Amino acid sequence: MRRLRGSRVLRVGLAVVALGFLAYGVSRRWDETVAALGLLSWWSVAGALAAVLGGMGFLLVAWQVILAGLGSRLPVRVAARVLYVGQLGKYVPGSVWAFAAMIELAREHGSPPRRTFSATVLGLATSLGCALAVAAVTLPVTAGEVARQAWYLLALVPLIVVGLHPRVLTFGLNLALRVARKEPLDRVLPGAAMLGAGAWSLLGWVCYGVQLWVLLADVVPEAAGYGLAYLFVVATGAYALAWATGILTVVVPAGIGVREGAMVIALAPVLDTPRALVIAIVSRLVFTLADVLWAGLGFLLARTVRTAPAPAASDGPQRCSGGDDASAADLRLGG
Repeated sequence: MRRLRGSRVLRVGLAVVALGFLAYGVSRRWDETVAALGLLSWWSVAGALAAVLGGMGFLLVAWQVILAGLGSRLPVRVAARVLYVGQLGKYVPGSVWAFAAMIELAREHGSPPRRTFSATVLGLATSLGCALAVAAVTLPVTAGEVARQAWYLLALVPLIVVGLHPRVLTFGLNLALRVARKEPLDRVLPGAAMLGAGAWSLLGWVCYGVQLWVLLADVVPEAAGYGLAYLFVVATGAYALAWATGILTVVVPAGIGVREGAMVIALAPVLDTPRALVIAIVSRLVFTLADVLWAGLGFLLARTVRTAPAPAASDGPQRCSGGDDASAADLRLGG
């Protein structure tokens, strides 16, 4: 990790590797992706992309609110660079690269590794809780059989809610940091910050529902008689379940393949399997393109921002060598 901080060439190389894995993931399914795009209108794909970009923007604010609550305030353009450039690492096999990249990018702007790591874990947990809550509300209405089969996922909602209580989550994060022999958090995340992050995350999930709804409305036959409101509920629940399933399948980079399978099952009430697969493939492509666009925008916006030489004194005690550094092995979630 020290080499990563000290070598610009190495950091650029890691970014190129991430983009290479991303391109490889798209190329593996290029033929079916092109075929799927041919069945949809350009406006529905463009509308889906716009909705995803908006949803990612809301989730950026949610992460920024959590990080600020922990004591590190980053401007929006810096936060965009840290979150979205770092998130390209999720396309590299292994559960650590996005976390490691975000920690090093945030360190350049004065955020201690323990805060960046904690904010990222909390942001992911908040988003997962919102996704499962959305699925729990919508699936029983639109896909009762799917909801019954996925009961074990939906049962995680109350556990996540309890786990996100400021004192509970602070205890858990400090325990993990202590096991990793890192400095503990120097403050408890305010409840207002957690509620604010949850609200922004829900807005993001509304946008993600719009994304799938726009695509769905383009392929569902008018003769089926489904109203647009019903299709929105189906789309929102289907994507929430698919994303949650993919994110919990940590052995697959970015949930590739797993998310699509879950989405096809959740869309079964309104679409046959071939057309549901079309929607799933295009949705994956839209999110991949949005990842690249946000990462590029974050990189450009942050070019004029000076890096911080060191965290402020209020960030708590720091060690000059390794005391608060988060190595790759320390950042693995679930192995």
